[in-house]
Amino acid sequence: MAENRLCCQKCGEALADGARICGACGEPVHQFADNEPAATPVTARRSIAYAGFWLRAAAYIVDLVLVTIIAGTAILVPLMAQGAIPADKPWFLLTEKSRQVLAIELLVQMICWLYFASFESSSWQATPGKKALGLAVTDINGRRVTFARASGRFWGKLLSQFTFFFGFAMAGFTARKQALHDILAGCLVVRKI
Repeated sequence: MAENRLCCQKCGEALADGARICGACGEPVHQFADNEPAATPVTARRSIAYAGFWLRAAAYIVDLVLVTIIAGTAILVPLMAQGAIPADKPWFLLTEKSRQVLAIELLVQMICWLYFASFESSSWQATPGKKALGLAVTDINGRRVTFARASGRFWGKLLSQFTFFFGFAMAGFTARKQALHDILAGCLVVRKI
C-alpha cells in the first residue's frame, strides 16, 4: 500500500516533511496553518501509486482478447463468409503478403488504435482491461488525456516494439513506472488506491 505523503502539484515527486519547495522541480509548496479553512485551494496532493509492468501486462492481455473478438467479428468473419479468406488455410494472414492481407492488417491496426485511444481519453481514462484492474491513464499532472495524446501514446508503442520490447520493459524499472511510449506521450498509468 502506498504511503500517505504529500507530492508536488507540478511534477508529482514526493515532498520531504516541511518542504517549502519541491526538490525535483523547484515548485513552491503552500504550507497550511492548522486554522486555515478547508476551502483553501490545495497545491499539494496525496501520493500516486503507479501501475507496474505485470499489472499493465495483465490489463493488456484482457484488452487483447476483447480487441481480437471485435476485430474478428468486424473484419475476419465477414471476409471468411465471402470466401476472401480461405477457411482451409488458418495461417493465411500470417504467411501471405498480398495487398488484401496488408489491407486487413491496416484495418485491424485502426480498430486497435480507436479502441485504445477512445477508451483512454474517455471519462473512464482506461480501457476495459485497465478499468477491471483499477488502472487509469493520465497526463503528467494527473488529468484526463486528450484523444490526440492517447493516440500518440498508442502509436508510440510501435517504438517500444522496435526496441525489441525494451520500451515496454521500462515500465518495470523507471521511477514512475513509465514505458517508453508513456514517456514520449507525457502519460502515466496509475492505480486507484
